[in-house]
Amino acid sequence: MPHTTQLYQHVPETRWPIVYSPRYNITFMGLEKLHPFDAGKWGKVISFLKEEKLLSDGMLVEAREASDEDLLVVHTRRYLNELKGNGHERDFMGDKRVYIMDVYNRHIYPGDRFAKQAIRRKVELEWGTEDDEYLDKVERNLQKALQEHLPDVVVYNAGTDILEGDRLGGLSISPQVRPRPEGVPILMVTSGGYQKRTARIIADSILNLYSLGLIGSESPSVSAQNSDTPLLPPEVP
Repeated sequence: MPHTTQLYQHVPETRWPIVYSPRYNITFMGLEKLHPFDAGKWGKVISFLKEEKLLSDGMLVEAREASDEDLLVVHTRRYLNELKGNGHERDFMGDKRVYIMDVYNRHIYPGDRFAKQAIRRKVELEWGTEDDEYLDKVERNLQKALQEHLPDVVVYNAGTDILEGDRLGGLSISPQVRPRPEGVPILMVTSGGYQKRTARIIADSILNLYSLGLIGSESPSVSAQNSDTPLLPPEVP
């Protein structure tokens, strides 16, 4: 008998397009503070947005945790028992419905050569790349990507490890740099970043999207989307 998932939930239009759960935040008797990655940044982002009077608890969409049975619909048991980086590249390898553009420091990423084959537009950067060069390369390659593949939705993996001062990312991008909207619905995930100021930067990014009229409880880009519409169309043989 097919597994019946409980993950789907109806989201009223009065809710903001921000998905959050307090369980995102990781604590371990205070030891998490010794690691450069802020394991509680998600709760801090929400606190910053509340301080700015942008939202309250009743305006958020709380995520539901996927059970093993949910995950086994699309993954094998062996896959779930192994922690793998570059997962989305491997997941969509050869899937023509998905176009992956990746911008990265070529000296540290990606280490998985097989997964790299799934990146259809590779934007490789040098150590210490700064704003002007970064924006120029992103804009030029984004335009080319949109010519090659017109998306129904963009999943923006907004890692803050590109920012100046992040010793792992090795780039030098300022927090003021923001992508320009292209009129396509965007799903932003917060991803990585190894500085304590990451939460403030993410909150400011969300505030900026609100000031531009791109998100809100009645945002056109959200209300126009049918909640039953799948992210991916059926794959054509």
